[in-house]
Amino acid sequence: MLSQIPIQLEKVSKKYLDREILRVAVIAELDAISLYEQLAAATDNEGIKKILLDVAKEEKTHVGEFQTLLLKEDKEQVEELEKGKEEVEEIIE
Repeated sequence: MLSQIPIQLEKVSKKYLDREILRVAVIAELDAISLYEQLAAATDNEGIKKILLDVAKEEKTHVGEFQTLLLKEDKEQVEELEKGKEEVEEIIE
C-alpha cells in the first residue's frame, strides 16, 4: 500500500474497530486504483495498459464492496455522504 494506515488499529476501541478496518481497506483499494492507472498511463505497451486498467476496474468493485459494508456499520457515514451529495448538487446546478 502506498499510503500508510492513518491510525494504529490496535488503539481503536472495539466498538469502532470494524469501521476503521473497512476504511483502511477502502484506502488500500483506492491506492491500488491510482497506482494501476498511473502505470497504465506510463506505458506504451497496449497489452500491459489493458491489463492494468482491467485490474484497476476490479479494484473499483472492491471499493464498492468495502463501502457497502462500511455503510452498514456506520449510519452517520450514510447521512454525511447524503449531505455531501446535496451540497455538490446545490453548487453545480
